[in-house]
Amino acid sequence: MTVLHIAHPSLDERAQHGREAREQTPLDSHIGWRPATDRPDPVALLDEQNRTREPDLVPVRHGRMMASPFTFYRGAAAVMAADLKDTPTAGLDAQLCGDAHLSNFGAFASPERKLLFDLNDFDETLPGPFEYDVKRMAASFTIAARNNGFSKTDTREATMAAVTAYREAMAGFGQMGTLDVWYAHLDEDQIMAPLRDSVATTGHHDKTGKKGAKGNARKSLKDKSGKDGKTDRELDKAAKTAEKTLKKAHSRDSLQALSKLAEQVDGTYRIISDPPIVVPLREVTATYGFSADETDQIIRDQFRAYRATLQADRRHLLERFQIVDAARKVVGVGSVGTRAFIVLLQGRDDHDPLFLQIKEATASVLEKYLPRSRYKQPGERVVRGQRMMQAASDIFLGWTAGAQADRHLYWRQLRDMKGSAEVEAMVPTGLRFYAGICGWTLARAHARSGDPVALAEYLGDGDAFDRSITDFSARYADQNEQDFQAFVRAVRSGRLQAVEGV
Repeated sequence: MTVLHIAHPSLDERAQHGREAREQTPLDSHIGWRPATDRPDPVALLDEQNRTREPDLVPVRHGRMMASPFTFYRGAAAVMAADLKDTPTAGLDAQLCGDAHLSNFGAFASPERKLLFDLNDFDETLPGPFEYDVKRMAASFTIAARNNGFSKTDTREATMAAVTAYREAMAGFGQMGTLDVWYAHLDEDQIMAPLRDSVATTGHHDKTGKKGAKGNARKSLKDKSGKDGKTDRELDKAAKTAEKTLKKAHSRDSLQALSKLAEQVDGTYRIISDPPIVVPLREVTATYGFSADETDQIIRDQFRAYRATLQADRRHLLERFQIVDAARKVVGVGSVGTRAFIVLLQGRDDHDPLFLQIKEATASVLEKYLPRSRYKQPGERVVRGQRMMQAASDIFLGWTAGAQADRHLYWRQLRDMKGSAEVEAMVPTGLRFYAGICGWTLARAHARSGDPVALAEYLGDGDAFDRSITDFSARYADQNEQDFQAFVRAVRSGRLQAVEGV
């Protein structure tokens, strides 16, 4: 029998580990980033991913990435992974999201039906250097701010707000009890309180002294409040936009999805065909080399295998639903072309629907440069990583090996009060606030699997790390712009095919 030895260093030893990491990798070591001289062709890296993707959807992926440097960045996790492998790291690892750009944060329902804000995409999750996620997140704020036409000052402040919130939150987690870190979360009330307070008390001194996500968010707003009427208007707009987004999230459930995605035919609901975005499996069976009957059997076999990965109580709950229909459904930007499906299930009657989403899980883009996942099935890698990083996860989160070789899948609810920020419509104050809650959220996710004491000691209480990562972000945004232009040229020249506007 193998005995697993788990080390339990003292608080002093953990803090010392952080101090030693700072000596080895100074906080300012991220300044002055330049691409490696042997940097691979970014277009070739992206094209390499297309080899296992649905051929008819690859042009859709390219078209979505062509919309702007920001949408290109969203789809170019593989490119940044290749760049990050040559960047300084302190040797302080955590479970990584692997693609922590600002659009991969959002709202969803906890099992207790509270609306939470958290990371919501884990296709690339893998243990690794915490800096990888911080840089991916911070650079996304620089790129998004530029995309929105912000000034250099506003762009820098939004990026700094994200990194500062991460550092300050980690300092807080380093002082908290182990269970307190694990239970920490950010719900809709904690999001809206600082916005409402700032709108109501713009220009007045904040005497609350509260810490954590709410305190960080309030601070990021307070620092800019009271300057002029424009800031007041931006605060009001940010608050109204957030209220609208959260209200919309509450309405997004399987019943709402049924009204949008399905229709009744001969007394039974079936998914509406809307190619190429939604294509019922009854129309694409030949694409996968199966007959309609074979496809139906595969879906049912996969459903049984997926149920087996759930907790017993949740498996019992899911067994009360029966499969009604299924379809291929295109999602996201970077995921377009990987296999993705939706399944409509019915409970007590046709007014009791449940929509599940099935997504293909491939190797993480980080696995080229970091130790491979301990999990043989990529779907299990995604699920285990998500459960580790999120404050609360979907009760129907599970995985299967897939019906074809090397086609691994993971399952979750399609809509469960899910909501996302409209980044392209944000004003500077709104983006700065959003940066604060994203930074706090990423820190909490890392604190669950990493060592918050060592990380807090490494980051320190000054802004050296914040400025260093902000400098990296500006330089990486410049490189992303060049990569985007190269990508567009590849499409215009015919090297890549693209369908825009889909």
